Amino acid sequence: MSDTSAGPRLLGPAEVRQLAAELDLRPTKQRGQNFVIDPNTVRRIVRESGVGPHDVVVEVGPGLGSLTLALLEVVDRVVAVELDELLASRLPRTLAEHAPAVAERCEVVLSDALKVTELPGPPPTALVANLPYNVSVPVLLHLLALLPSLERGLVMVQAEVADRLAAKPGSKVYGVPSVKAAWYADVRRAGAIGRNVFWPAPNVDSGLVAWTRREPPSTTVPRERVFAIVDAAFAQRRKALRGVLRAVAPAADVDAALAAAGVDPLARGESLTVEDFVRIAEALPHATDQQPGQQQDQHPDQQREDRS
Repeated sequence: MSDTSAGPRLLGPAEVRQLAAELDLRPTKQRGQNFVIDPNTVRRIVRESGVGPHDVVVEVGPGLGSLTLALLEVVDRVVAVELDELLASRLPRTLAEHAPAVAERCEVVLSDALKVTELPGPPPTALVANLPYNVSVPVLLHLLALLPSLERGLVMVQAEVADRLAAKPGSKVYGVPSVKAAWYADVRRAGAIGRNVFWPAPNVDSGLVAWTRREPPSTTVPRERVFAIVDAAFAQRRKALRGVLRAVAPAADVDAALAAAGVDPLARGESLTVEDFVRIAEALPHATDQQPGQQQDQHPDQQREDRS
């Protein structure tokens, strides 16, 4: 890496407002735009993520570039995926102005992160992002599935979603995001973020989630089949598995599968590990691929779309 002793100049409140004014960008609740204005916060995110000089980092929703600049202080390359054409077109100039020595290390990809099928350059090793809150779980799961080279990551999401992603079996907030994330990685809560580091201040709290890639469970059935069982199990989370799994298979097959998997038919989805779901899926080989609980990937309180 070249000498960056001068370092990128990070964005503070004045710089963020100046950029927003230049772009005639008026953050609204409808679009959920809340931009990070505190350099200490983005440096903390980078530090907590554990990325270093040899990492290739994917960032989703770079916005005005607050976190991007902090990443360029540390890592070898950033691939920034931005859906908003206005923000994506301005970001390279912002990086050139604030981090001229390292700006070329960032490549901006104008795309919806949920529709990305490949990324340019060498395989990424980490995901560090302020994920768009209304699609944070689907984006995380999509990238974990798409990019097996990702070894670890740290993302900022809505606090409730952070709790769900990191929840363990038996927790009241354990659900579809918890199980599906556990398929790919060991997930943990990595702290909280105050509302005053954003402009404008949001009406929800934020949390950090860190994860480390792990080998997925060994199974004879496709991941999609396991996830269909997970979705069904939480579609009516107050009901026992014996009842809710009838949405994907006949009652007799469900009873036999639960017995074969060693799972109590009166148990609820929230008590099962990802390995339990794998055993059930293997014992229900003819289950339909309908996914009645897929909407559980998101949460009605996830309100924000674009964040920097």
